[in-house]
Amino acid sequence: MTTTLVVGGSGGLGSTIAAHFLRRGDTVLVTSRDRTRAEAVARDLGGGARGLALDLASPSTIEAALTGLTSVDHVVMTAVGNAENTLAALNTTAAVEALTMKLVGYAETVRVLRDRFEPGASVVLFGGLAKERPYPGSTVVSTFNAGISGLVRTLAAEIAPFRVNALHPGLIGDSPRWRDVPNPPHTERTPIRRLVTMAEIAGATEFLLSNGGINAHDLNVDGGVLIT
Repeated sequence: MTTTLVVGGSGGLGSTIAAHFLRRGDTVLVTSRDRTRAEAVARDLGGGARGLALDLASPSTIEAALTGLTSVDHVVMTAVGNAENTLAALNTTAAVEALTMKLVGYAETVRVLRDRFEPGASVVLFGGLAKERPYPGSTVVSTFNAGISGLVRTLAAEIAPFRVNALHPGLIGDSPRWRDVPNPPHTERTPIRRLVTMAEIAGATEFLLSNGGINAHDLNVDGGVLIT
C-alpha cells in the first residue's frame, strides 16, 4: 500500500490532490496547522484518510509532529501562508512567516522524513507562476516561489536517490479563489482559452511522483500562459 502525505491537504487544492490519491488506492494523510480541521477534512475525504497537525511556520515542531509517521512513499507539499504583501506597506511579520513556511518548513519536513522514505519515494513541492510573472503585491510570493526552484535542486542532490520536483500552477479556474470570479485574469490570453483545473493539477502531481525519470525539475502547469 502506497502512503502519500499531503501537507496543506486541508485546503481546496490540497484536498483535491488528497482525494485523487485516495481514488488511486493510496493511504493518504492530510495536514493542517489545526488538528481538528485536518481530522474533519480527512473524515470528509473518507477512504481511511487521516488528519495530522503540522505547523510549517514553526519548523522546530515538525519533527515531533511527524513522529507517528514511520514510513512514507510520496510527499506533496501544497501549503502556503498569507503571501499578499506589497513592498510599499511591507508586513515583515507576515513576510517572515510566509517565507519560513514555504522554504524552511518545506526543507525541514523533507529532512525529517528522509530516513522514513520507502524505495522509490518522491516529493513534489508547490510553487507558482509569480516567480516568472510578478504582480503588484507579489514581492513575498514571487520570492518564495523562486526559492522553491532552488530548493528542489539542492534537495534532489541531498536526498538522492529519492526524487524531488516542483509544480508551478497558473491560475486555477475551479479553485475556491477563482471559481466565482467573472472573467478571471489570463483566461483569454491563455492559448487553451481557459484556466487550468484542479483535476489537471492533481494529474500533473501524480505524473511528477510516479515518473522515475523526472528529477530536480520545475513543471509549469499554466495552459501555456507563459508564452503570451
